[in-house]
Amino acid sequence: MSLNNIIDLRSDTVTVPTPAMREAMASAEVGDDVFGEDPTVNRLQEMAAERLGFEAGLFVASGTQGNLIAVMTHCQPGDEAIVGDQTHFYLGEQGGMASIAGVNPRPLPNQPDGTMRLEDIQAAIRGDDAHYPITRLIAIENTHNKIGGVAVTAEYTLALAEFAHARGLKLHVDGARVFNAAAALDVPVSALTGPADSATFCLSKALSAPVGSVLCGSRDFIKAAHRRRKVLGGGMRQAGILAAAGIVALEEMPQRLKDDHANARLLADGIARIPGLTPVGNVPTNMVYFDIDPGLPFDGHELCRRLETMRIKALLTGARRIRAVLHCWISREDVLETLRALDTAVKDGDKMTSSGAKVGSY
Repeated sequence: MSLNNIIDLRSDTVTVPTPAMREAMASAEVGDDVFGEDPTVNRLQEMAAERLGFEAGLFVASGTQGNLIAVMTHCQPGDEAIVGDQTHFYLGEQGGMASIAGVNPRPLPNQPDGTMRLEDIQAAIRGDDAHYPITRLIAIENTHNKIGGVAVTAEYTLALAEFAHARGLKLHVDGARVFNAAAALDVPVSALTGPADSATFCLSKALSAPVGSVLCGSRDFIKAAHRRRKVLGGGMRQAGILAAAGIVALEEMPQRLKDDHANARLLADGIARIPGLTPVGNVPTNMVYFDIDPGLPFDGHELCRRLETMRIKALLTGARRIRAVLHCWISREDVLETLRALDTAVKDGDKMTSSGAKVGSY
């Protein structure tokens, strides 16, 4: 099932639309979405809101745009948002919260399960003092990318929402891969998002649609968010052509995510048997991080280069750490081929020369 004879494990963002998505896109009924007149976009937004447990949804270009819109809607310039120090929200969105929304991020330590401790959050909430920004928002990520794709539980999300609301704060869930979390925890996705005040999720990752995310919240929140989307250039007009793929993604793709998780565990188990490579964590969803032993005579740049010569792409996330993400275009056979390639690359490591694969996190 690999694409163009390449096993691309860099991210689930590399997924391409399924044949059913392409057919839906070709026949999509469209209108001007800025005027609220694209029936396909409207249907996608309604479906997304219902599944996540909210009143309304807003189709946006990306998860980054959706998260920024959420911050701009919940907060005013000069306010503060509490975020995990390992979240994509904080590390991977070019500081838009501060540079565009004018909102100060207050990073707190992420725990190994992807959470922030409630006592840490309590200590970070600003008092009523004119010297300080006003704490308005708490934001979490689910699944948590940097911590190995861990799924943050429904119990924690509910407890955090109750904690926030009791203190007059809002809660936003960056649910870029929240359908993976729901599959891993075997709960409805609404259990991981509904307690919050807003949530985003990506159609363009493991759900395999070509473009887009959906931001969900109350009707009043989405009405205000629509204005923020416009100022950010997110009015995409006849966007039903894209939304049609998103509808198919919601209808057909969530039920197969457990296959990706099984393939991720197969990959991690195989890596653990290759001397010099060590999987990181217990691989709860579709991400496998693994480290290269310091005793091996090559680094992550070189291992990625060697894999590419065997038509396999992986993502370098540190000098000796690599990430592989499983998705619908990676089969069990692709995983086995990847393991054979890794074994060959490690055994031939003393013959390798240095190169420059890019470091990233998406």
